[in-house]
Amino acid sequence: MDNAQGRQDLSRQIDERRESIRAYLRRARPRRNLLTTTSLIASAVAAALTAGPGFGRDGFNNAVAEIFSLPDSAIVWQVICALASILSLVAAITTGLANSRNTSEQISTAESASAQLEGLLAALRYGQLPLDEAVRLYQEYSSKAAFID
Repeated sequence: MDNAQGRQDLSRQIDERRESIRAYLRRARPRRNLLTTTSLIASAVAAALTAGPGFGRDGFNNAVAEIFSLPDSAIVWQVICALASILSLVAAITTGLANSRNTSEQISTAESASAQLEGLLAALRYGQLPLDEAVRLYQEYSSKAAFID
């Protein structure tokens, strides 16, 4: 294989690898954002739910019971506690999912690998890099994102 053909083949391979990384990022970024947003909102709403009864005490519970025509103001506190517990559980689960899969770290690694491959591709196409060095760098940069098919 001559040097020109080798450069062309490696360029194609780099393009394909970068596309697989971009496809991963198109899936992973929205998922990470959804998990983070869900966790933050669930935590904030759980905290807000408990603020009324916590600060307003019986006056708050009685006022809400009256607004909804409830026979007992204790129902207000019970419903709020149940909702706050459910939202706290949702926040814990979404935070756990985001952290257990190292989503943020993998996204950062994929972005870095893509940028390195882009620089390698430019150096390869403009002949500033010997082919054997380009192959070595491709293997190094590509292996950083080995978790991406």
